[in-house]
Amino acid sequence: MILAIDTSTQWMGLAILSDSRIIHEKTWRTYRRHTVELAPAVSQMLLESGKSMSDIQAAAIALGPGSFTSLRIGLAFVKGLALAQHIPIVGIPSLDIIATMQPPSTLPLICVLPAGRHRLAAAHYIHENNQWQAVQDPYVTTAKKLEASIPKTTIISGELTAEDRKTLARRWKNVILTSPANSLRRPAYLAEIAWYRLNSGQSDDPSMLTPIYLHTANTIIKD
Repeated sequence: MILAIDTSTQWMGLAILSDSRIIHEKTWRTYRRHTVELAPAVSQMLLESGKSMSDIQAAAIALGPGSFTSLRIGLAFVKGLALAQHIPIVGIPSLDIIATMQPPSTLPLICVLPAGRHRLAAAHYIHENNQWQAVQDPYVTTAKKLEASIPKTTIISGELTAEDRKTLARRWKNVILTSPANSLRRPAYLAEIAWYRLNSGQSDDPSMLTPIYLHTANTIIKD
């Protein structure tokens, strides 16, 4: 059984994958209460699933980019769980979760997450070998800069404010915005990615696993 946890942004998510299927998934919005809400939410989900902590055989964690504080909270929880339960841990970039959710396309894809101060964390993907693959490291931008930099028709997906969606929609000939429902990260996909990695014999060293922090002007993006 895999427990997946995503605390990248204000939208938190949990999922349980057991016997090759998702048996529970929860996504909710928290207001800087990740520390207070995470452990009780995990306990409640295990209870509702008829499972216990001892049933967890592996843990998956979203690594960011995202909120400086919330990423550390989620990773600390999963590291503690992995060490206490002696189970493997798998870290997945948060933008990869959004990319995995999207259907195949010949068009390029840009996935985004809020980076604070009206900025976005963005990464570019293309669909090759039956999966979305990142073609560059994530970077910091704004909706206005992103809108101005897109030379050809591109899919954009991820957490966007209403204002950012409006800004990007102005370039209607070149931008295809995914629906709000298909733009919100689903922890079930995080669990599924981790499941494939674990089945391939891959896992991460908890002591070496760190969040993905983006820098701009030599400053770490903070809340």
